[in-house]
Formats: sequence, C-alpha cells, structure tokens
Amino acid sequence: MSTPYLETPRLAPLTTWDADWRGLRVVVAGIGLSGFSAADTLIELGARVVVFDALDSEENRGKADTLRIVGAADVLLGPEHALSLPLVEGEPAELVVTSPGFSPSHPVLAEAAAAGIPIWGDVELAWRVRIREGRPTAPWLAITGTNGKTTTVSMTESMLRAAGLRAIAAGNVGTPILDAIRDPQGWDAIAVELSSFQLHWTHTMSPLASVCLNVAEDHVDWHGGYDAYLADKAKVYENTQVACVYNAEQAETERMVEEAEVVEGCRAVGFTTGMPAISMVGIVEGLLVDRAFIEQRRNSAAELASLDDLGDTAPRHMAANALAAAALVRAFGVDPVAVRDGLRNYAPGGHRIEPVAKLHDILWVNDSKATNPHAAAASLAAFRPVVWIAGGLSKGVHYDDLVRAHGDRLRAVVLIGADSSELRGALARHTPDVPVIEAAAADTGREGPLTGEEVMANAVAAAAAVAEAGDTVLMAPASASMDQFRSYAHRGEAFIEAVRGYVEGQAQTTKEP
Repeated sequence: MSTPYLETPRLAPLTTWDADWRGLRVVVAGIGLSGFSAADTLIELGARVVVFDALDSEENRGKADTLRIVGAADVLLGPEHALSLPLVEGEPAELVVTSPGFSPSHPVLAEAAAAGIPIWGDVELAWRVRIREGRPTAPWLAITGTNGKTTTVSMTESMLRAAGLRAIAAGNVGTPILDAIRDPQGWDAIAVELSSFQLHWTHTMSPLASVCLNVAEDHVDWHGGYDAYLADKAKVYENTQVACVYNAEQAETERMVEEAEVVEGCRAVGFTTGMPAISMVGIVEGLLVDRAFIEQRRNSAAELASLDDLGDTAPRHMAANALAAAALVRAFGVDPVAVRDGLRNYAPGGHRIEPVAKLHDILWVNDSKATNPHAAAASLAAFRPVVWIAGGLSKGVHYDDLVRAHGDRLRAVVLIGADSSELRGALARHTPDVPVIEAAAADTGREGPLTGEEVMANAVAAAAAVAEAGDTVLMAPASASMDQFRSYAHRGEAFIEAVRGYVEGQAQTTKEP
C-alpha cells in the first residue's frame, strides 16, 4: 500500500520556516501529540487550519480550546467528522497533515488522495520548516526498526550529549519532532525515532545518517501487507547524506540500503554483534569497536566501549542497539570516548524487560513494550522457565515462529487481550501440553467490559497460582495494547500495580497469626 508523493506549485516553495505559508488551507487529521503539534505549528506559520478527530473527549476539547485561543483554527470532534474531508473556510484543502496512526485507507485520507491533495506527516512538515533564519539547522540522525528504536534513539542522544553537543531525542518517542524544531535555541543534532507510520507519510527528509535496526512482521494490517511494511521502513535510507547504517545480521536491511537513492558519497556501514569486517562496527573480545570511521580500518579497529559499559546483565540485543547508535554518532564525527561515556550515562526506559518484584524465588518482569512477536522473542530468550502473560491486539501478525522457537521455556501461558485467538491457535499447534489460562472474568457487579486494571489483576492472580520457585512471570504481550489499555505504558503500569498488590497481600498474609 504505497502513497505517491504529490507536489503542487503552492507547496513546492515551502521548504523553510520563513517561506510563505500564510493562508495555506490545511486539514490536520488527529489532535493527539503529533496532530496538536502540527496544528499549532501551522497556525504559527499563518496557515488556515481545520483539525478533526473522531474522539470527542474532555482532553481533546481542552486541546481544541487551546488551538482556538492561539490562532485561527476550526476543530471538529466526534465520529461524524471523520467520514469525509472537511472544507477549510468553505474551500477545498490544499494540504492534509496526518497523525501517524491514520492509515492510508482512512476515509478522509483516501478521499484526499483521490482528489490529488498532497498528504504529509508531522515529520515531513518538520523537515520543511527546520531551516529558520537566525537559528542553527540541526542535522538529523534517523532511526527506525521493528524493535529497539527507543533504546537506540536514547543511546544516540546520550552519546551526542557526552560529546558536549546540545542534542535531543524526538519523533516517535518523547518530544514531538515539531516541538523540537521550534525550540528557540535550536540544536546541534536531533536523534529522530521514526515509526513505519511516520515514514509512510515522509517524502523529502534527508538525514545525515540513518538506520533500520531490524525488521519483522508488524503492523501488516495498517500497511496492507509485509512487503508494504518493509517498503515504508526502507524510506529511512532515502536521501541519506553520510552513512546508511544496516544490520549485517539481517539481509533485509542491507538490501534496503542497496536499493536506496542516497546523496552521492554516502557510505553503507554495517553493525554486527560478531567480529566486524571493513566498514562495520562490531564486537571483539568484549569490546565494541569501529572499523568504519577510522583511516586504518583495513588492518585495525578503534575501541569505542566495553560490553561492561552496558551493565552486567544487558541482553545481546542491547549491544546491537549500542553499536547502531555508535555508528550514527561516529558518522556525525563524535569521538570514541563520547560513545563510551554516553553508554555509561544511558538509563534504560521503563516497560522494557523491567524487573518489578521477586517473591518466593519467583521473578516478576514487565516487558509491556514488547508489542510484537519479535520484541517478545528477545525477552523470552532471556528467561527459563516462564509463566508468560501475553495477548492483545495482534495487528495482523502471526505467532507460530515465536511459539515454535520458545515454547520449551513455557510453564504456562496467561492470555489477556480482547481477542487473542491467533496466539491461542499458535500455542495449541506447537505447545499443546502447556497450560493456557484465560484471565478470569472479574465479578465487578456491573455490566460492560473489564477495565485494563481489572484484566491485569486477574492475569497476575492466575500467574501467581501456577508459578513455582525459580520461575519468571513475564508480561511480554507480543501484541499492541489498545484493545484494553490506553498505551503500552498504561498496560505496564497496570501490571506493576497488580504485582505490587499481590506482593503486599502476600506479606500481609504472612504476618497474620
């Protein structure tokens, strides 16, 4: 499912902040973080803006009020406004700027495409306004992949800062890219995390360096198939200026680089958790080393850091992420010592293989960020035996390979999710002897579906009933969260609270005579 890049005479000159954006008629799809940021930016630029969102919530009404106060914006909330492309002050839109979650098949976007109206994402808009008179223009280090994006973008930011640079991680994590672009001081460099959704709607970005960390089946429902998902991931390499960094252990990413249209002189640089060849970074005797960005790379390597700098228990994929980040910042010109110091300063984010509690020799681990099978595989590989809490919104992916590879680690599986039939089927085919427990329905005394907190409390109780000493109870759902939770973070927090409640209850029981 590809979206052609459309340009019009009105839009072609709009490649800097100081271009003539005044009066441009724009429809913004969605009023979440990126949609609000896009609308706010366009208003500041002097465009005429209409925002629509199907969710008419108190939070969205508050955002709508803010946009109306800061400038001329019409905000339409409610499902009836998400069915057709709205007019802008009685005239057709000249541009649609969409939030990442809107798929090309959405009725409004499909209507815009059929009418020949260009569709940008917030990243495309940010790239076009990044140049502003009187303020430095920061190079972008672009990062995508099925898994590891947030870790790698945070490591990249930490390395850049260790080099004394004013740097920020933005995009699909933390700060929306347009908010970063509008910082009045500007930046020396921006590490930009990009989802496949964002890349789909990005057309002219030209990063200094780029990486696709890995690819595995994910979001195939949104993209319309795995090939289309790969094609959107590959867009991260288009127009790269200095270095396209690829995973030497996954041929798909190398093929993406080979097929990319890049700036003349751009290099291909591989990363591997084994010994690196020339023009690669890798690992030799416990050291992260560089054979890509040194003059003597044919017969020597520069030490960047030690595996010990990642922490005593860092899993293998953390080393791969660190090497990818190192390659990006080395392409920018950062010294090896800053790579080492950046890794030492790096603090992992929450909800990623996060120990929560240990009681009766049972370890409870939160990996809510494992929103697809590839991510769940990394955490399942780290523990044995496992009581696995899993399930949720599958996004059209399949679980057979995951269960086949790690089924021998499972003591039991507790299913969450509104519909986990795909995962249940894979378990039945490949691990028929492993008990599968549906998170029991709570007696809430009311009608309607359980809350996310109730779902997770049931799952924790079910896991506790079957776990034995030496086990790990691992909440790594291999699925998205939006069927029962607001986000993977909400799901993770619900798990943490449920585990704490269970542990406190056990402690109270122990104290009773």
